[in-house]
Amino acid sequence: MENKMQIQFKTADDVKAFVKAASECDFDIDVIYNRMVVDAKSILGVFSLGLSNCLTVAYADNNSKFENLLQKYAVA
Repeated sequence: MENKMQIQFKTADDVKAFVKAASECDFDIDVIYNRMVVDAKSILGVFSLGLSNCLTVAYADNNSKFENLLQKYAVA
């Protein structure tokens, strides 16, 4: 995976919007917390990492719509 970004969700709706956007991408996207890695297209997987944790998103390709959404959740 070549692209990485640190994100944090505030609400369950944030997670739903993120998973929906990830599902529209035709490349793999992983969400990483410590040693746990889940598929970003799995809503249960993303929820299992916790809402308040700082997560790393790793993805292999570019999609401007997805990357714009990531900016909304980016950790400053």
